[in-house]
Amino acid sequence: MLRCTIPSRRWAAGSIRTHATALPTTHRANIPLLHRDDQAASSGLARYTKSEISEIYNSPLLDLVFTAASVHRKHQDATKIQLCTLLNIKSGGCTEDCSYCSQSSKYKTATKASKLLDLEPVLEAAREAKRNGSTRFCMGAAWRDLQGRKSGFDRILKMVTEIRGMGMEVCTTLGMLSPDQARRLKEAGLTAYNHNLDTSREFYPSVITTRSYDERLETIAAVRDAGINVCSGGILGLGETDEDRIGLIHEVSNMPEHPESFPVNALVPIEGTPLEKNEPVGHQTMLRTIATARIALPKTIIRLAAGRHVYSESEQAMCFLAGANAVFTGERMLTTPCSGWDEDKAMMGRWGLTGLASFAQEERLAADETVESHSKHGGVGVEA
Repeated sequence: MLRCTIPSRRWAAGSIRTHATALPTTHRANIPLLHRDDQAASSGLARYTKSEISEIYNSPLLDLVFTAASVHRKHQDATKIQLCTLLNIKSGGCTEDCSYCSQSSKYKTATKASKLLDLEPVLEAAREAKRNGSTRFCMGAAWRDLQGRKSGFDRILKMVTEIRGMGMEVCTTLGMLSPDQARRLKEAGLTAYNHNLDTSREFYPSVITTRSYDERLETIAAVRDAGINVCSGGILGLGETDEDRIGLIHEVSNMPEHPESFPVNALVPIEGTPLEKNEPVGHQTMLRTIATARIALPKTIIRLAAGRHVYSESEQAMCFLAGANAVFTGERMLTTPCSGWDEDKAMMGRWGLTGLASFAQEERLAADETVESHSKHGGVGVEA
């Protein structure tokens, strides 16, 4: 197996180490990264300080991508991309003031408020997604929380159970959750819950004022405590700096457990929102963010999410090389364009990529845990 070391500019002094096994000197990428020989590093759960993540993020881009690709191949099957489909089951009318979102009731946009969809149209959308190769079906509702929505929540629980019964992974994003609501979603069969941090703690108040950063973390804790996989990432192009992107990765990678998935969105500016005139996110910024996240989150699925349609096929392929291993595909995302199934499957075929099966990531992580457990107790482990 090909592995790389990432020596620092301070390598000779021995103050910077890397958690990958060393290659011969001629093959080393010139990236500052800690050389970690401890158990946490070998299991892919090493923690990096903010300054270390900053060093990684600001490394020469090609070296960064090379290293991220090497980490990706150590901990993931680099030939697999998960196809996910996202359905907006209740649009518009949200009381939050997220400055990027056309579904906020505080802005005048083309998105109109609608009621929660009935059960059957949602199930038919899931069936169509599965027929087309999607293995995760995600449902989003434009709400701040579920308070006072008993009948609607009961309907969503039914949706989750029925779609899980199709053999698909099921993810929802419904705003803030209480521990009891998270427990009920788990009992219904929910695979994952999406609750993005969006950006760094420092820049967050410039984007949203109606929900605090800590409130987001509280929902994530409730999800994790219920035994549901955490899906939490961010949005690039909100007006943030490189330091904010670094801060986001640091925050997520230092959660009690690494999230099961980390979506990376590129802002799609929507007329009527405060960010309608923001400049598009450059490909190098997207690539650098994905590569840094892959190094910091070796076993996490990194989802190339909203805004992917603005990048060329070769630019998307570079993101896959750097560690992105899931995309959203189908008719559209919540309120923004999305590449279609046939287009995405054809692209994957040209690059030698195939779809990731439902629950394959969970099975891989479980196998890794078994190996690590045997190693801790003196057994003979086989490297995954």
